[in-house]
Amino acid sequence: MSSAKSSGDIPRRVAAIDMGAESCRISLVQWNSGQGGICEVHRFSNGPVEHETHLYWDLKHIEEQLRLGLRKCAEQADGPVDSIGVDGWAVDYVRLDVNGNPLQPPFCYRDPRTVGCPEQFWKTLAAERLYSLTGIQMLRFNTLYQLISDRQAGLDPGIGWANLPEYVLHHLGGARVSEYTNATHTQLVSASERIWSNEIFRAASLDQTQAPEIVPPGTIVGTIRGELAALPQCKTAFLIAPACHDTGAAVAGIPAQGDDWAFLSSGTWSLVGTTLDQPCVTRDAFRNNLSNEGGLDGKVRFLKNVNGMWLIEECLRHWRLAGAAWKATDLVEACQKQPPPKELLNVDEPELMLAGEMPKRINLVLKRQGFAPCSDRPEDAPTIANLVFHSLAARYAQVLAMIRDVTGKQFRRLYVVGGGSRNTFLNRLLQERSGLEVIRGPVESSTIGNAAIQLAALDGAKGAYGVSAGRVSEWSERLAKLHWN
Repeated sequence: MSSAKSSGDIPRRVAAIDMGAESCRISLVQWNSGQGGICEVHRFSNGPVEHETHLYWDLKHIEEQLRLGLRKCAEQADGPVDSIGVDGWAVDYVRLDVNGNPLQPPFCYRDPRTVGCPEQFWKTLAAERLYSLTGIQMLRFNTLYQLISDRQAGLDPGIGWANLPEYVLHHLGGARVSEYTNATHTQLVSASERIWSNEIFRAASLDQTQAPEIVPPGTIVGTIRGELAALPQCKTAFLIAPACHDTGAAVAGIPAQGDDWAFLSSGTWSLVGTTLDQPCVTRDAFRNNLSNEGGLDGKVRFLKNVNGMWLIEECLRHWRLAGAAWKATDLVEACQKQPPPKELLNVDEPELMLAGEMPKRINLVLKRQGFAPCSDRPEDAPTIANLVFHSLAARYAQVLAMIRDVTGKQFRRLYVVGGGSRNTFLNRLLQERSGLEVIRGPVESSTIGNAAIQLAALDGAKGAYGVSAGRVSEWSERLAKLHWN
């Protein structure tokens, strides 16, 4: 195995694909003789499309844009690209035919088809038993409930399925796999054994033979094939499953030491949590609906999903349609002049997870809470934004206290990563609410973690389960210091 010093001297070029529900990014990381750079070579908008009352992802558009981004990587690389890794949002998947091609565009997790499905399934397998097996929080859009909905709708199961990041690796030429950090979020994996749970597959009447092989983070799943393999700079590139769950990649990209820190991955969703050595599936963890997601070296990301910038993004979309050209940065600046709201919004109301007319949805929730509504006129947008930011900060602090009480861990620092880390107003509110030192981590932490895992895998650095978390941390610290082009 190479030493940490020598591994930093080997010329490396890796492409990191970070798929987001709002935008997708393809970045090129180049490292040579202890120096390097990160360049975002391509970014494109993403979002669900509606067809016959259902929400889908435009898979052809995603594939086309990813190929374009990888071509740009090949053009800008100063030598052969060593590897390509993909991370993205969890739970959604592509059903495949006998040739490995998509049977149809994948459903978006916000599609309402799974409404009521969890409660129905819990009559067969009690929620508390399900939690004791998986340690995963109960969310109606988990892969488990989507697969049950497929079966109930009589959809062709094909030969199997692959979650979206792993599907992209498969589409580029890799084996059909399920990377561990992403597999755990399906709510189909045994937390203690790190394998698919026979009990859950049987209870759900799902065919376990259709599930992909679970592989640890940092696994090389093949080499690039197809039209991109004709590019001289790409023809020998390995396909690596990093932490395919973008939160797993984001946490891997935090250059933190010690055990007194928590994290907030702030984007469309907010993921608030910490890392543990073992799953925590106690009654208190179940009651608080906390999640045990897979991490590096077999560790656990113990966290809770909280609504996030989705609330602001949907409000902005609504106001744009009404002719008001507000920007998120303008709202943040305007909110700094607003007094604190008298009441707070329950940001995790199911009503606020759905798309469309978000100001109206917010007022419906306020009314349900017994509070006066906000003006939904576009010119009064800062009032709603101020309510959202204060409410998010309060909810984050509440979840951090909940995790502290359930685990007994004491926190001193909170790393905020992702696009939301730019929101200095929200960061200030969070520091005031939580009493923790709020440290702004990398905005593109998922890309850094993705690339760091690839680089550690190329070093051959093995850990207890998959790639070495220590080597990943070394690479994350190096990459976090690099200039972004």
